[in-house]
Amino acid sequence: MRIGLIGTGRIGAFHAETLCALPGVDEVLVADPAPGLAPALAGRLGLTALPGVAQLFAARPDGLVIAAPTSVHAELLHQALDAGTPVFCEKPVALDVPGTLGVVERAEAGGAPVQIGFQRRFDAGYRAAREALRGGELGRLHTLRATTSDRRPPPAAYLPTSGGLFRDCGIHDFDIMRWLTGREVLSVYALGANRPDAFFREGGDVDTCAALLRFDDDVLATATATRYNGAGHDVRLEVCGSEGTRIVGLDDHAPLPTAEPRISWRRAAPYAGFADRFRAAYTAELAAFTEVAAGRAASPCTARDALEALYVAEACDLSRRTGEPVTVSRVRAAAGDTVRRPPS
Repeated sequence: MRIGLIGTGRIGAFHAETLCALPGVDEVLVADPAPGLAPALAGRLGLTALPGVAQLFAARPDGLVIAAPTSVHAELLHQALDAGTPVFCEKPVALDVPGTLGVVERAEAGGAPVQIGFQRRFDAGYRAAREALRGGELGRLHTLRATTSDRRPPPAAYLPTSGGLFRDCGIHDFDIMRWLTGREVLSVYALGANRPDAFFREGGDVDTCAALLRFDDDVLATATATRYNGAGHDVRLEVCGSEGTRIVGLDDHAPLPTAEPRISWRRAAPYAGFADRFRAAYTAELAAFTEVAAGRAASPCTARDALEALYVAEACDLSRRTGEPVTVSRVRAAAGDTVRRPPS
């Protein structure tokens, strides 16, 4: 199997190394919208570098991985669909809701399968929690508590393309809660705050946020995120039911030093970032994509799934700006979207 990769930055290089090690991948073709970047990565990993994106599409790979800047995601997805090439794309699908909806409608019209990069769906802990919940071990679900906390903030130059904290970080929590429960978010109430650095405020963003979500079966969820978690990179989810609880992300690397004097447990070095926390999940995610590209499996995370999570993020950002609760249906209606499908 020949896989094309567009984008050779940090996540692109990470994906290239993963693809090289996957069984069944015979060749990785790399290109980058910015001239001169692909040859350096290709030389380091022994890949095939092509002069540009047009040449990569002309090579007709069996599947395409998009890890380019967000600003070109939608354009590249449309090109892949027009060419009939199975495509994996890192989130977000596009810079905004209209662009995302356009890709969703094109994808649902057919041409090729699309898989969006929500890697938590492939993490062993989240999968175990989903199985426990759906297998009845937890009884009646009543509460979800999610957190996504970066150890250090991104550079100021990243903010204009990030979409804001809810769309950049919180969206992973919204997607995984939909996937885990099989339910939809009805309404949100969200707050945001800025304390350390002015560039978040100047960019119209926040460095810390919290949201209260109500699902369509009256399950309540909280989702918090911050760019300044000095203890370490912390991604967890508490799944609480009437008969039991599962906590995802509570392992030796979890940055949770106790304040209790008589309690201790072995703790390894905290995760440095998302690549360390989800290394195995990223590998499983791309392995799943090779099955999709080969026609042996359906997409495990569709463009529609990404859109539904984006609607929740949009509702949260609107709520924190207005100070009022916001229904997800309000955001969906504003986009002119009348289609609604359950989480895949």
